[in-house]
Amino acid sequence: MENTKKQHWETVFITKAENEVSWFQEQPQTSIQLIQACKVAKDAKIIDIGGGDSYLIDSLLDLGYINLFLLDISEAAIERAKKRLGNKAKHVTFVVSDSLHFHSDEKFEVWHDRASFHFFTEASDIEQYKNNVIANTNQNAHLIIGTFSEDGPLKCSGLPITQYSVDKMEAVFGQDFELENCFTEDHETPFNTIQNFIFCHYMKK
Repeated sequence: MENTKKQHWETVFITKAENEVSWFQEQPQTSIQLIQACKVAKDAKIIDIGGGDSYLIDSLLDLGYINLFLLDISEAAIERAKKRLGNKAKHVTFVVSDSLHFHSDEKFEVWHDRASFHFFTEASDIEQYKNNVIANTNQNAHLIIGTFSEDGPLKCSGLPITQYSVDKMEAVFGQDFELENCFTEDHETPFNTIQNFIFCHYMKK
C-alpha cells in the first residue's frame, strides 16, 4: 500500500507540469497570512507537509524566514522544488517521507499542511497524523491545515478524500489543540474550476 501511494505521487509529479495540478498557486496568500499571524521569529522552525513543489517556501524565504523544512512523499516533487529554488535551496531542509511515518529530532514551531491532510481516509491514519503533529512540535506550536470542506470535491488526483467541517476538524484536533481561527475559502484551479477549502489555525495545548 505504501509503495502504491508513493508511486502514485511520483507519477503525478513526473508527468504533470506545476500548473497542471488542481492545487497549484503561484501566490499562496492565505497560507502566508496564516503563518505570519503566528508571529513566530524568522528563525523559527517551520515545516510544510506535503508541500510538493508549492511556492510557499519561495514566499517564506522572500519574507526572511530562514529555518524552513519541506516534506513530501514524492522525490520528483522535491527535486522540482530544489531546481526552481536554485541557490535558495540551501536554506531549506528537504524531507522525502510520508507524513504518517515522519519522525524528526527537530521540534517545529509551525506545522503547515495545505491540500495533503484530506487524502487520509482511514480513522487510524488520521489519528496517526495527529499523533505525529504532537510528537514533532514544540509546546505552544502552531498547526495550520487547509483541507477540502464539505462543499469541496470528493476526489483529488483520482484519489478519494475526506471532507471537513469545523466540527469534524475539532473532533480530530480539539482535545490537543486550541482553535484560533477557522474559515472557508474558494480556490480557483488552473482549469478554472472552484474547490472549497476549510483553513484552521490551531495552537498546541
